[in-house]
Amino acid sequence: MDKTAHSLVSEQFGPRAAGYVTSAVHAQGEDLNELAAFARGRGLARALDLGCGGGHVSFTLAPHVGTVIAYDLSEAMLLAVAQEAKTRGIANLSTRQGLVEALPFEDASFDFVATRYSAHHWHDVPRALREARRVLKPGGRAMFMDVFAPEAPLLDTFLQTVEMLRDPSHVRNYSLREWTAMLREAGFTPGEPVRRRIRLEFKSWIARMRTPPVQADAVLALQARVPKEVIAHFAVERDGSFSIDTMSVEAA
Repeated sequence: MDKTAHSLVSEQFGPRAAGYVTSAVHAQGEDLNELAAFARGRGLARALDLGCGGGHVSFTLAPHVGTVIAYDLSEAMLLAVAQEAKTRGIANLSTRQGLVEALPFEDASFDFVATRYSAHHWHDVPRALREARRVLKPGGRAMFMDVFAPEAPLLDTFLQTVEMLRDPSHVRNYSLREWTAMLREAGFTPGEPVRRRIRLEFKSWIARMRTPPVQADAVLALQARVPKEVIAHFAVERDGSFSIDTMSVEAA
């Protein structure tokens, strides 16, 4: 009952670090291909992976940059990323632990900043984005990749509810409109978001976070009673699997 939002994130993800390194949903995707294509040939000297999770952004960037720092709140996650980097023979990746809202880096110290599937766990996204802007060099670029929430309140409420039932460290999925506003307020000039859909297979989605059965059953019970508009938008299947909207946004 006395856990903070930050301690809950560490508690949730620490024991599950290895699972996120090997998770197919996180280890592959068109957004990672987009990221590699963006970084390739640009001669980026120094890159930062904010909320690195299983390290897949760092692993994608490593062949195309001088150095990449995988940054995360969870020490266990960082240890898993470092071990995987060693296994893959990646020598230009280092790890650093801390809060995204208070980055321990000097102003204008990175050529590129990226984050993927992490911001919906951040306690203060506007502050974290200001920090990302601060550590980015003049002329540097950033890429933000995450699930985004529908504008319709009914659909938004369903998404936030199932996310929280699965993982109590979830804070919020933001809409594209909210993302654009937050990026601009932080000093970025965002480009047009690239939208995608990802299917979440229910059993692996639940297993990855080791969601207690009572909460997994609550998700299924909710799916069985929501209006047809929710079923249609999220393409809810009989076994509980469903699809979500994701985006990637380049920003300067």
